[in-house]
Amino acid sequence: MIKFNNQYFQFKPSLLGWIITLICIPLFIKFGLWQYGKAEMKMAIQDAYQASTQNSALTFPTDIITLDALMKDKWEYKRVAVVGQYETAYQLLLDNQVEATRPGYHVITPLKITGTEQYVLVNRGWIPANDVHTDVPTVDTPTGNVKVEGQVWVPTSKIFTLEDKDVLAKKAFNTVWQHLDLKRYQKVVPIAVSALVIKLDNKSESGGFVRNWQVPVDRIATHMGYAYQWYGFAVATFLIFLYMSIVRVEE
Repeated sequence: MIKFNNQYFQFKPSLLGWIITLICIPLFIKFGLWQYGKAEMKMAIQDAYQASTQNSALTFPTDIITLDALMKDKWEYKRVAVVGQYETAYQLLLDNQVEATRPGYHVITPLKITGTEQYVLVNRGWIPANDVHTDVPTVDTPTGNVKVEGQVWVPTSKIFTLEDKDVLAKKAFNTVWQHLDLKRYQKVVPIAVSALVIKLDNKSESGGFVRNWQVPVDRIATHMGYAYQWYGFAVATFLIFLYMSIVRVEE
């Protein structure tokens, strides 16, 4: 019992108050840590992305057909260089790409690496769509050996589609794709394709188009704000619990 201003107060929490507090505070802290972790992850990606633009190009690895988490962390956003020849037979156009509010495609062309039977997909940038969207635009591609420099990009494996993935994997190769499903691509083409993709440097002259590549992270401040908001909820829950649990008693 505590005396304050000639009045006596006692800490007497209810069972319901204990239950709500013990559930809500850990839950709010967990949500805060989750948002803070997402912010830290995106900050790390941003740092790696910025560092790669300043470092010299590494030699592109020629033995990565499948990709695990360790290899993804090692190579994603790294600046690389490779020499080879474009193979337009299995070139694809990635649909629904917008540049300055105008619809178009990303041109993704396999490059046969010189001295090997290994191919790597190169995103050569954006081209506008024709007025009639079903008319596939013509793409100019350099012949002979070219030196490709750019950043490693690992396409997401979380692809939303209404079509059955097993059915898609059995379909013949077509030029226009809605998503770059790399595993599907590796199944439908008769060439060995790396699990890594190169986004062509915006200063390269090796057959590139519009390449206003964006930093692959955003909303860092938003995630931090959400994290502090959840922490605030935890503190507020604790203060409300104290306020509701302290009662005034007779002397």
